[in-house]
Amino acid sequence: MSQTLIQTSRAREYQVAGMSCTHCVSSVREEVSEIPGVGAVEIDLATGRLVVAGEGVSDDAVAAAVAEAGYEVAR
Repeated sequence: MSQTLIQTSRAREYQVAGMSCTHCVSSVREEVSEIPGVGAVEIDLATGRLVVAGEGVSDDAVAAAVAEAGYEVAR
């Protein structure tokens, strides 16, 4: 994760279950990026780590967007 992302907005980290390829990453990134307030999305396929930066973004909205892409936020 870049230092700029941390310094310029609030960032939250999630663990996404079920991603296995770059298409999975693209699908999750596309859905999460559409949430109002999201400024940046970073995903590490190898670890399933999703970092969402922005203002006013709820955990429930992120979980719903990930579900819309066909995956699940591990809780």
